[in-house]
Amino acid sequence: MPNLKLPITERDHVRGPARAPVTLVEYGDFQCPFCGRAYWVLEDLEARFSRDLRFVYRHFPLAEIHPLALPAAEAAEAAGAQGKFWEMHGILFRNQPNFEPEDLMRYAADLDLGVDEFILDLETHRHLPKIRGDFMGGVRSGVNGTPCLFINGERFNGPVEGPLLARAIDAARRSRYAEAR
Repeated sequence: MPNLKLPITERDHVRGPARAPVTLVEYGDFQCPFCGRAYWVLEDLEARFSRDLRFVYRHFPLAEIHPLALPAAEAAEAAGAQGKFWEMHGILFRNQPNFEPEDLMRYAADLDLGVDEFILDLETHRHLPKIRGDFMGGVRSGVNGTPCLFINGERFNGPVEGPLLARAIDAARRSRYAEAR
């Protein structure tokens, strides 16, 4: 089973306790309809396992089949540069697939971002190296589609369904607590 090759660092977008026994990494594409459905499952699981789960989102835009995925990823990173990555992450998934430039500008305004800075980031592709780095880390980890999940560094190969994923997270949590004893 492939393992996560790129370690989690300060460059990642992380939500949840730093010392959580379970780290869930998603390689996702904002335009992917399967990622759109997974968003709701993962939101639910984050709430359910809030004290025991750290969630990491990494970009894996499949630009050849989802032409608006890369601009959406750039918009998320531009929002992140202003401290609102997770807010933009949520807006993008909740408004999928509305990622035309005017949509992205409206989302930025809705988040009270500095719109001039946001536009400049998009026009200059300032965050493209970060997105490409995520993508290449995914390739090295065997990612070939989205969403692709890793639980404590090991690839989760099942469907992104609440009960199945909850069991996998709970098993990883129990394993970590057993190791700590």
